[in-house]
Amino acid sequence: MKSVQILTGNGIPLRRSDVDTDQIIPADWLKRVERTGFEAGLFSTWRDDRSFVLNDERYAGASILVAGPSFGVGSSREHAVWAIQQYGFDAVIAPSFSDIFRNNCTKNGLAPVALPIEAVEKIWAAIEADPKTNIVVDMERLIVEVPSIGLTESFPMEPQNQHRFLNGLDDIGITLTHADQITNFESSRPTWLSK
Repeated sequence: MKSVQILTGNGIPLRRSDVDTDQIIPADWLKRVERTGFEAGLFSTWRDDRSFVLNDERYAGASILVAGPSFGVGSSREHAVWAIQQYGFDAVIAPSFSDIFRNNCTKNGLAPVALPIEAVEKIWAAIEADPKTNIVVDMERLIVEVPSIGLTESFPMEPQNQHRFLNGLDDIGITLTHADQITNFESSRPTWLSK
């Protein structure tokens, strides 16, 4: 996982609420054995509709998905996070997230940013008016800034998850920060317990 201090980019306004993980990445994509190529399945059912926002060329290259309330509800599948990341998104801004989805985000390096609905609506309006609107997600100060509209809004994040992002630590990385203690424990452990 890479270290994330500040994310800066354009956004895509996904004006939908209660987006579940099956809508993010349909179940038939879960049969894949590799962990790559999921971007093609991101919102694949909705992308058949030419008017769907991800098909709008004005938003090409956007790195921040701005969604409605209750994003990522449904079954637990890391594939949903992988699909969002592999499509090119570094963060999802929404008023609320499913707990499981938010947890999968933090373990895989996708920033889940919960903002009040009023702030999300202002961001939607700004990026719909100008798709090149710059959005800044500051993981150290836990704030979102949209300079063009004067928006500065703080967002909550558990200290341990903020630590993950700032230091680029997944579960293995966190475990390896305790390598010396693990080695000391293993070296002092009775040999008969190792069998």
